[in-house]
Amino acid sequence: MAFEEILYDIEDGIATITLNRPDKLNAWTRVMEREVRMALEEASGDDAVRVIVLTGAGRGYCAGADMSSLNKTALKGAEGRNAELETIPVGPVAGGLDLPKDFARRNTYYPTVPKPIIAAINGPCAGIGLVLTLYADMRFASDAAMFTTAFSRRGLVAEHGISWMLPQLVGPANALDLLMSARKVRADEALQMGLVNKVFPAATFMDDVRAYATELATLVSPRSMRVMKQQIYAAMLQDLDTAVEVGDHEMTLSFDSEDFKEGVDHFIEKRAPAFTGR
Repeated sequence: MAFEEILYDIEDGIATITLNRPDKLNAWTRVMEREVRMALEEASGDDAVRVIVLTGAGRGYCAGADMSSLNKTALKGAEGRNAELETIPVGPVAGGLDLPKDFARRNTYYPTVPKPIIAAINGPCAGIGLVLTLYADMRFASDAAMFTTAFSRRGLVAEHGISWMLPQLVGPANALDLLMSARKVRADEALQMGLVNKVFPAATFMDDVRAYATELATLVSPRSMRVMKQQIYAAMLQDLDTAVEVGDHEMTLSFDSEDFKEGVDHFIEKRAPAFTGR
């Protein structure tokens, strides 16, 4: 599959999607949006892929929406923008997780991908670039990364569900701070407030990210990851009683799975696991 604005690579069970406009700090375009969607669909249906890493080429992760696109939107107005957006695919990924429609909108569909997505934030991450990382399952940052919501400094507002998702991660007060001020936040502060899971040195960043991804790809049941991912995102819109019932039901199904048998066998036999995902 050929792409214009991203790179797609599979190695050792890890699919790496790289935003590839380094001269523009990987500013987000409609082409990039379509291609990331295509790559996530491809990785979702590929049994050779256990984990997905999303990162940026060069020194940036994603500097937000391409300013030329924003300028065109300003000239066209809301009607022109809405007409353009009609060409963008929506809905869950094909064969993806069965989640509420909240996770099936234009930019909220990442949770329907049945494999873990790690956002490897190697540099500046702003606007729509930040929004999309929130829908990844984990966020790892280089100590050279910088974050900003950016919207308020462009006369815009919280879009694509960031008004709901950001408080889930950092709490309402931090979310209001980040959205209203649009100030720049360094990786250490992002870690402290829960915006990212881990911070690694820039010099070894992708090696450290791949080391973690490799553990998921080689030591963990793909079936377990798939079911737990669905449980977590579904539970965000459930009450506790429902989450308990779902968990108990899924645990019963797990006892009959190939991966449960392999999980016990490899532990007893003191060997590396050979999970099938079934």
